[in-house]
Amino acid sequence: MASRHMWNFSQGSFYPDCYKGECGIFCFQGKRIIWGMLMTKKVRLGILGVAKINQRVFPSFSNMKHTVLAGIASRSLHRAKAAAKEAGIPSAYGSYEEMLKDPAIDAIYNPLPNHLHAEWTMKAADHGKHVLCEKPLAPTAKQASEIVRHCLLRGVKLMDGFMWPHHPRSARVKTLLKTAQIGELLRAQGSFTFHMDNLESSNIRLDPEKGGGSLLDVGCYPVYGIRWAFEQEPVKVLAMARFHRGVDVEMNGTLWFADGRMASFDCGFTMPVRMGLQLTGSQGVLEIPRMWLPEPNASYQIHREGGTEIHFLPGHDQIALMHDHFSQCILEDKFPEPGPMEGVKTLRVLDALLQSAREGKEIRLSQA
Repeated sequence: MASRHMWNFSQGSFYPDCYKGECGIFCFQGKRIIWGMLMTKKVRLGILGVAKINQRVFPSFSNMKHTVLAGIASRSLHRAKAAAKEAGIPSAYGSYEEMLKDPAIDAIYNPLPNHLHAEWTMKAADHGKHVLCEKPLAPTAKQASEIVRHCLLRGVKLMDGFMWPHHPRSARVKTLLKTAQIGELLRAQGSFTFHMDNLESSNIRLDPEKGGGSLLDVGCYPVYGIRWAFEQEPVKVLAMARFHRGVDVEMNGTLWFADGRMASFDCGFTMPVRMGLQLTGSQGVLEIPRMWLPEPNASYQIHREGGTEIHFLPGHDQIALMHDHFSQCILEDKFPEPGPMEGVKTLRVLDALLQSAREGKEIRLSQA
């Protein structure tokens, strides 16, 4: 056990009854705490990189109760300072390592390209930082499993950046399924497509060496949604895809489950925006438009023989809800829900789907 006298450098305060226990958990007067949280009720978040996705995230920080944006890092200090000035972030760093070493940062948001998720999530964990990593956790299930194990051994919390499970509409949909409002769930069909203007561009989504392809980029949403709705893992899959420059730019897939149920999905870079989930039951159909990225006036529809019901759940910022859930788990030392193994399980299915599309045959999950 380390000395019972520890110094909080960020606040300049001395705590004579504080000591470091197992897995980096600190104890104070007999209570387990997260070091660095003694003097604040908000998690100080640092962002790795100045990617375009940040522009979608920045406005949501004003809606967060438990998270404060404390720093942003880039491999260019000039770019980091520009992004910090634009978003009102107090600290800018000229390297990722510099931010990871800063004790004033409690947790990291990692929106780097897919092929960099493992490296920088694990490096953040090595510095005792909790990590909210953009989806998918990694390009493959094997890498994702290594990330989860690495973070677990270092006592830091890990969550992947699927936002839709944190929207209240998702909880409502799950309640409708559990209370059999459409009868027994028999089928599911999901989609996520959008139109990329130029398939010959240098867009990172088209780079096979950097985790590109429509399945990893957007197909992961309906595949995860199907698993979430069925509450089972598929036993086999079959996929067909159109490949361009070494990545799938369109894919259609079918998932079979042990109880005989089937589900299907499609994803791609070549069609107008579609991002819905349709759940067919023995007594009706539950349709959720824009399931993955809902509009402010989020809705769902229940179709039965007697007619259609339309319900709205307006006014929810799922980005803020996701970040705040993660921060609250850090502050209260709780396990994030959904946990990171959900990301690993989804990637196992994605691995099998991509193998099926490349080999032109049905793949059993035990073979993937």
